[in-house]
Amino acid sequence: MTLLHVFLGLLLSLHAAASRRGAAAAMDTVSAGNGLAGRDRLVSNNTKFALGFFKMDSKSSHTYLGIWFNKVPKIMPVWSANGESPVIDPISPELAIAGDGNLAILNQATKKVIWSTHANVTTNDTKAVLMNNGNFVLHSSSNSSMVFWQSFDYPTDTLLAGAKIGWDKTTGLNRRLVSRKNLIDQAPGLYTLEMGQNRLGHLLWNSTLEFWTSGAWNGRYFNLAPEMIGALTPNFTFINTENESTFMYTLRDDTAIVQCAIDVYGQGLVGAWLEPIHNWLINYRQPIFQCDVFATCGPFTICRENADPLCSCMKGFSLGSPKDWDLGDRSHGCRRNTPLGCENEGNKPGLAAKFYPVQGSMRLPHEGAKVPATTSGDDCQRICLGNCSCTAYSYGKGGCSIWHGKLYNVKQQSDASSAANGDTLYIRLAAAELPESVVSKKQSGINLVSVAVGASAAALVLVILGLVIWSKKGKWFTSTPVNGVGIISFRYADLQRATNNFTERLGGGSFGSVFKGYLSDSVTLAVKRLEGAHQGDKQFRAEVSSVGIIQHINLVKLIGFCCKGDERLLVYEFMPNQSLDVHLFKANGTVLDWSLRYQIAIGVARGLAYLHTGCRDCIIHCDIKPENILLDTSFVAKIADFGMAKVLGREFSQALTTTRGTIGYLAPEWISGSAVTSKVDVYSYGMVLFEIISGRRNSSQVEDGDYSAFFPLQVARKLLSGEIGSLVDPNLQGDVNLEEVVRVCKVACWCIQDDEFDRPTMAEVVQFLEGVIEVDMPRVPRLLNAITAGVGSPTSDT
Repeated sequence: MTLLHVFLGLLLSLHAAASRRGAAAAMDTVSAGNGLAGRDRLVSNNTKFALGFFKMDSKSSHTYLGIWFNKVPKIMPVWSANGESPVIDPISPELAIAGDGNLAILNQATKKVIWSTHANVTTNDTKAVLMNNGNFVLHSSSNSSMVFWQSFDYPTDTLLAGAKIGWDKTTGLNRRLVSRKNLIDQAPGLYTLEMGQNRLGHLLWNSTLEFWTSGAWNGRYFNLAPEMIGALTPNFTFINTENESTFMYTLRDDTAIVQCAIDVYGQGLVGAWLEPIHNWLINYRQPIFQCDVFATCGPFTICRENADPLCSCMKGFSLGSPKDWDLGDRSHGCRRNTPLGCENEGNKPGLAAKFYPVQGSMRLPHEGAKVPATTSGDDCQRICLGNCSCTAYSYGKGGCSIWHGKLYNVKQQSDASSAANGDTLYIRLAAAELPESVVSKKQSGINLVSVAVGASAAALVLVILGLVIWSKKGKWFTSTPVNGVGIISFRYADLQRATNNFTERLGGGSFGSVFKGYLSDSVTLAVKRLEGAHQGDKQFRAEVSSVGIIQHINLVKLIGFCCKGDERLLVYEFMPNQSLDVHLFKANGTVLDWSLRYQIAIGVARGLAYLHTGCRDCIIHCDIKPENILLDTSFVAKIADFGMAKVLGREFSQALTTTRGTIGYLAPEWISGSAVTSKVDVYSYGMVLFEIISGRRNSSQVEDGDYSAFFPLQVARKLLSGEIGSLVDPNLQGDVNLEEVVRVCKVACWCIQDDEFDRPTMAEVVQFLEGVIEVDMPRVPRLLNAITAGVGSPTSDT
């Protein structure tokens, strides 16, 4: 080969490369006469997004037009144009600018329009460009600011960074996310995520039934979704003007590949693509538990959170559509194996039908109809049996309820006390489906109180309580529920007898005293007797209205109460290992090893996170300290003493209160008299963490006003110098996990920041301690700096 040939070859290759570069530069646009067909793709200028025709499965005959992340190997559409009108083989589709200037998907052979933008286009000289943010925009060819249509206004199941969700008040456009029908069908599904007219985010089933809400916007995040400011830390913007009420986010790193979507199962999620492992990391879901998504398993099913599979058919039912089920579409649920005998007899009683009791603690189905006239389970059963459309009934503390048609939203509770009402669900089946041994029989007697409390000993307390209530021999207690929360109204004489006339005192404080009580030789209770007519009544109401309506393994269980004249008594599960302060500060306490301390710290954090974000209302404890952290038989931490608790509706984020907690654990804003939020609990929790680390009171080394030895200050200093090991409780003799110690120290320092917005939420604290999120190096709080400068010591009203 001559030198000339080599030179000509180089020129040709350079020309070809330049041509390819020019073609790539133009491949983000569809214009008149320059459409898209076959395997051709548009690629955004930054190469982050691609647009083209795709199939979700190689065996599928359906073709869609969509947008996806260009660098993620498997196509996962973030927007699809024709989910409700797929192109069906063997038709070959083309994306083009139609004669009226709109974008359209055409049948290549017949040029028939399959899908169109149907925009109010004022010129036929238009083009469509795939933008760097994933927005597909149709605008005037001569004036790009004249936008006629954009994909961001019509999202499918994904909200991209820079896109808005919510209402355009001028046009009435409601931008919302809609789940897909199943894992391969891009048609709309049953779940939607949208901004309501009340400016709250909502997850809805069938566009009508709300099963999750975001809470109000507090300037940084929605109150019931604090996890949204977690690992990905995007920038959020909430706009509420006369023209719009919308929410959007932007990324700190525009190259990051982030998915914010609603999946086919109805959960909202946020995830990030991790290139090194070629996989998605999903770090946020709402609702957290799949079974909390309404009707996630479809009709006539039971959802079991920790089971595999998650969803199962009720007795006498089988999958309605196994093929759809395998693709993630469980909307068909299950159907009867054997039809009821009356289905074709004009609503006549089904004499051959019988009832099957669903075992375990169940969340009853949606929309039960109350039957007030019934006085027994037999009455309730006869009413259901007399109507062929009646598919189930339940009779218990809530009276008689019956269900017609399909049964939705039945869930097996992981903790029998969690939202369960203790009533048994009886489903109607053809007699052929049941052996005689499991057919429901005549109900008699009184239903037992069955409220599990997380720990087996506490569950035993309640079972035995029920037995005593039921037995003729031991008519000690009444079983009157309060406001449907399942706690028991005790008679004063009964508690007087159980505590041997209040003789064995366990402890107490300004609220009164706690006494040991015996229900039997093997079951022990803790009875709190509140003192002072006004203060006792105030604390009584606070405890019953807060801890009385919630259940969590890290919260002490309120079993019951008593009101008689000025007497106010609260009955709790007994905690044999007393309170945390006994083991940290007193010579006769057990020295807790580091592993146990770390688990106690996580347990308290989980309990507080549940109070703040997991309940229907936000509950601020207001007095977190070692004395109010009790330890059960296994040293599981349980938060106690809710006498100062504040219960806030989700529409409120703060409360004014004159009540003060305990000096040494009070947040600066509380001392100054400002309104308090859940962040006062975060501050107190941080102070408790320091004491868990050192095994001493934070102020125990402070002498003669020398606050340079204030323990939190020592931690803040030695974090920077890397000498944390020297601050750990000497009783542990160095047997600690130093990485965990450093993590706890960092978390504690963040928790006691002066500005409440600088403190993490308790949900974030849990993630920090569990190692899900890395903890940054904290700043030394300004107040501690002031102390070292000799400004003075912290003071508080008491």
